[in-house]
Amino acid sequence: MKKIAQTAGKDQLGRFVPDFAHFNDDVLFGENWNNPDIDLKTRCIITVVALMSSGITDSSLTYHLENAKAHGVTKAEIAAIVTHVGFYVGWPKAWAVFRLAKDVWNETEPELTEKDKYQNTILFPIGAPNDGFKQYFIGQSYLAPVSKEQVGIFNVTFEPGCRNNWHIHHADKGGGQILICIGGRGYVQVWGKEAVGDEARRLRQYSRWREALARRRAGQLV
Repeated sequence: MKKIAQTAGKDQLGRFVPDFAHFNDDVLFGENWNNPDIDLKTRCIITVVALMSSGITDSSLTYHLENAKAHGVTKAEIAAIVTHVGFYVGWPKAWAVFRLAKDVWNETEPELTEKDKYQNTILFPIGAPNDGFKQYFIGQSYLAPVSKEQVGIFNVTFEPGCRNNWHIHHADKGGGQILICIGGRGYVQVWGKEAVGDEARRLRQYSRWREALARRRAGQLV
């Protein structure tokens, strides 16, 4: 077992109170902490509990939380320990210790992605990347099954800039589809009719450009 050594007393208080520094470094940590009757992990837990019970939540508690982690106390264990002790010594003390322990165990909240932020604003799940149908899209889309009973219901989400390539669902072949749009900008086109919606004018311009490009290429191939 690695021996505990401490020099903080001499480093910080050695000139002012050398006896106290001696008791801190040589007796408390040098002898007591190295007593083999209690293992170091247990001593770390006892010390954290004692400081928490006394309401001490300064750098000394941070040190002992770090020491506890270094000697095998897991995040789950410290969470259970502080929660248990909080019932006996006070809930505000538990809050104070958790604020320090969260940093020691590096449990900071991850920053939400744009996808996660959007997910928090809608009822249906966004789902996984829609890779099975990626040939129909330019850009990234996501697919989430909402229900597969009787009639399949799926939520499709498009990232900004994602476009749906032209494809048809033939109702007479069992591939009919009802689309319900709940957000975003786009257009709707019924077979044989002009497209309508926010992007319809741009769609027509794009279609004319595609036609002109196709004719030009066809002329070059002749």
